[in-house]
Amino acid sequence: MGGNLDRRRFVQLAALSGAAALAGCGTASSLGDRQPIRLGYVSPQSGPLFAFGEADSFVIEGAKQAFKDGLQLGGRAHPVEILVRDSQSSPARAGEVARDLIARDQVDMMLVSSTPETTNPVADACEAAGTPCISTVTPYQPWYLARKPARDPANPKPFQWTWHFFWGLEDIIGVFADMWGQVENNQILGGLWPDDGDGQAWSKGFPAVLRNQGYRIIDPGRYPSEKDSFRGEIERFKAEGADIVTGVPLPPDFATFWKQAAELNYRPKIASVGKALLFPAFIEAMGTAAGVSTEVWWSPGHPFTSSLSGASAGQLAADYQSRTGRQWIQPIGFVHALFEVAASVIRQVGNVGDKQALADAIKATRMRTIVGPIDWTRTQADFPNVSRTPLVGGQWRRGRSWPFELAIVSNTAHPEIPATSTLQPIAVTG
Repeated sequence: MGGNLDRRRFVQLAALSGAAALAGCGTASSLGDRQPIRLGYVSPQSGPLFAFGEADSFVIEGAKQAFKDGLQLGGRAHPVEILVRDSQSSPARAGEVARDLIARDQVDMMLVSSTPETTNPVADACEAAGTPCISTVTPYQPWYLARKPARDPANPKPFQWTWHFFWGLEDIIGVFADMWGQVENNQILGGLWPDDGDGQAWSKGFPAVLRNQGYRIIDPGRYPSEKDSFRGEIERFKAEGADIVTGVPLPPDFATFWKQAAELNYRPKIASVGKALLFPAFIEAMGTAAGVSTEVWWSPGHPFTSSLSGASAGQLAADYQSRTGRQWIQPIGFVHALFEVAASVIRQVGNVGDKQALADAIKATRMRTIVGPIDWTRTQADFPNVSRTPLVGGQWRRGRSWPFELAIVSNTAHPEIPATSTLQPIAVTG
């Protein structure tokens, strides 16, 4: 598909996602009459955030294979059931399916991935019900601050039942600023921050830090997701001469913005955008997105291995590509890591029905995973219950094996993750 990607077509692609078939998924083979270990898993497998769940079916099948002989509890193997639910990209739906998994299906532990719209209502349901929960793929500030009851950043109190691993806004600000410093620009920045959990957190965190670094911020205000026109934002960025555009829009919204920006003859030197620019299928569908940049949480070049399978990041990505015929995506590593952590935690307890023992085991977790170290035994972030993971920066370039490929262009904070290039202005790469 060439040219620009309209919102309707992008959302319709959800129907083609392999993850969409997961909604009623999966029980492991029985090990006699032993009590099964039930893991709930919730992610957006349809709706505007469906791309985050595109690889879920692949990861779930891998986890089921790893658990085919059960997990050891007190010297005996117990079967593992993985109950998968689709949040449909809706916070209300995410909370509903989480409560059903807790009350009706009686899961022993909840796993949840991808954006505050899914992770937060699921974590809130678990906190209210006293069910251990591990979440990922949400910057930790919106995960903590937007939770119920509202968290006070001046007096951060720990949760009892919910833990999180991912990076924070300080990490992405550092990565983006490092990339921007590689290209000559006027330090005028236009912000695309929606009126959702990510947008509210990013719009508070970015300007305060970047102004101290000499940037002038053009902030048109929070906008409703899935809007039809960004003409006002574009005209303002153009009038102010913004060389940089950043933000955290939904993929369909960035497609609308980028198409209309071209129509209005506005092309910034740099566009570093979270969430929308993570996925190669979206970059390919847009057709005109060569040179845009984004954060990179996980890639085949990350020097980490799985505690479940022993596979390297490169091997896991290659396996996904060979099995599906699709290009690797970043959530593969983090969803896989959820099951790594769950297995490690369960092996530490003698009785899976002991929720407090599971919570204590999560709190005591310190391990290496395919996304890097995960450690809740020490303070790593501004708020409790958080383990920060490595973050680098990448730029989409026209590729050899795939139409667009992600070059790692910023690794200052994590030199253990190899950089493959430096940031180039959009006009050069496009």
